[in-house]
Amino acid sequence: MPNKIKPIAIYLPQFHPIPENDEWWGKGFTEWTNVVKTKPHFEGHYQPHLPADLGFYDLRLEETRLAQEAMAKEYGIYGFCYYHYWFNGKRMLYEPLDRKLKNQQEDLPFMMCWANENWTKTWDGLDKEVLLHQEYDFKDDTAHIQHLISYFKDDRYIKVDGKPIFIIYRPSFFPDIQKTIAIWRTAVKEAGFPDLYIGYSQNGMAQYEPKIKVFDFAFEFQPNALNMPAKISHPRTFVEKAIRRIKKKIKVKVADLHYYIDYSVFMSQQIENGFKKNVYPGITPMWDNSARRKENPFILNDSTPAKYKTWLSHIKENYPWDSVPEQFLFINAWNEWAEGNHLEPCQKWGTTYLEVTKEILK
Repeated sequence: MPNKIKPIAIYLPQFHPIPENDEWWGKGFTEWTNVVKTKPHFEGHYQPHLPADLGFYDLRLEETRLAQEAMAKEYGIYGFCYYHYWFNGKRMLYEPLDRKLKNQQEDLPFMMCWANENWTKTWDGLDKEVLLHQEYDFKDDTAHIQHLISYFKDDRYIKVDGKPIFIIYRPSFFPDIQKTIAIWRTAVKEAGFPDLYIGYSQNGMAQYEPKIKVFDFAFEFQPNALNMPAKISHPRTFVEKAIRRIKKKIKVKVADLHYYIDYSVFMSQQIENGFKKNVYPGITPMWDNSARRKENPFILNDSTPAKYKTWLSHIKENYPWDSVPEQFLFINAWNEWAEGNHLEPCQKWGTTYLEVTKEILK
């Protein structure tokens, strides 16, 4: 049993207009634009997800960010993990975090995760209809880490033994991840830190098991049950049962959250048996990206606070916490509204997901 779990909620800094989105999607576009237009695809499908307590906010506003942090603190969230967007020196969606840095009233701890994908019209980070290419070179690695160090120096930035945490979303995209991380570690040490505490997300699009141990940790990016490692023997029946296709105008992939709870139990057992070390647990309250993906969305149907509570309780009681140096639990996400994936209160569930989180992790 851990002494005190530190829930880290993944945070999308998207909800404000930017010139690029104005050009690509229309004047004033934010993801609220897609959220409010979403329709149910089948009977019982919960859509649209509409915000309750915080409303359709603009993250440029100090009042909005302070309200988010106050809510996070009230329900026991330790910190936010901000998505970070960097394209060879061009930054995107940076204003919310930059404004936080200038305002000491926004004192919730934070870390950063580089969403190192192409910026595409299909929202999958791959090569279809690319708007901004994600390219890599060692000169840019140096410029990038110098930029990041300005955030690492902030007292609110989350560190492990003095080492700032930084996460890569898609490490398999790098041509030479070993050299990149070596450049970063050297720069961070020269800036006065003992080292960098660097991790990556184990996500469903590309599981990454580095042959060279250049990372300090990974975390389970949930939902991820469809990408279980093939090299271990396990029953696949719950995955096979979970997926069905509903043929309408588009193909909709649907799974019940119950099966993901089974998956979490199974993977925890593998970690306990020595399959993995330094892997932090992850959880999602719900998932439905049909607002963002007009074709082939993935839906965790019939997600409820009760099922989330079961999953969260299992993680607290059974996860091999001694396999990780800290007690971080990554919750995906705080405010991914276009993925139907949010702790923030919605008009259907109110603050119930937050209440469950506080109850179980108190």
